[in-house]
Amino acid sequence: MALTPLALHDLTEVVLACVCAALQDTADQVDGQPGCPCRACVVPGAVAWDSCDDPCGGKGDGGQLSVNVVRMFPTNPFPTEDRSVQGARNCQPPTTTAVELAVTLLRCAPTVTEHGCPPSCEELGDAARILHVDAVTVFNALYCCLPGTGGGRRGRKFVMGQQRTIGPEGGCVGVEQRVIVAMPGCAPCPGEESA
Repeated sequence: MALTPLALHDLTEVVLACVCAALQDTADQVDGQPGCPCRACVVPGAVAWDSCDDPCGGKGDGGQLSVNVVRMFPTNPFPTEDRSVQGARNCQPPTTTAVELAVTLLRCAPTVTEHGCPPSCEELGDAARILHVDAVTVFNALYCCLPGTGGGRRGRKFVMGQQRTIGPEGGCVGVEQRVIVAMPGCAPCPGEESA
């Protein structure tokens, strides 16, 4: 069966909400840790590093949280890419489609002063602490949230991918977490009548 038209977008919205809630919970538990950035969105294509400072004019936590689709592919068995040749006689949609998502969280990075001096070790240490707490929070959020998003007894299947530190660049530093998520088809193909 095929995917429903909104299946992919709905998944990205659920992941965004899950990670944002986890960041807020962590901020409530860890002194000095910023919560979910006020700029949190699902984005088309690659993430633009639009803002890692306070894009909300002091009305929220600074930074930028985004979720984007990296790729989508048929899989059999999950998460192995299915490279079966399709034609008019054997054109069946995959039983499971895999979607790779990237969750990107950016925060401000210490930069050189107006006199050209590098940031102090204390400033770098504070930024590293925030980054490390963010990294663990994003990782844990996906592990705890994704299973409950797929229905069924066992929940949604997923494979955690690599997490990497990105930046510092342009005053931003952060983490990018990849995850491959199984999306079982449940809609008829276009032109087919539903039973």
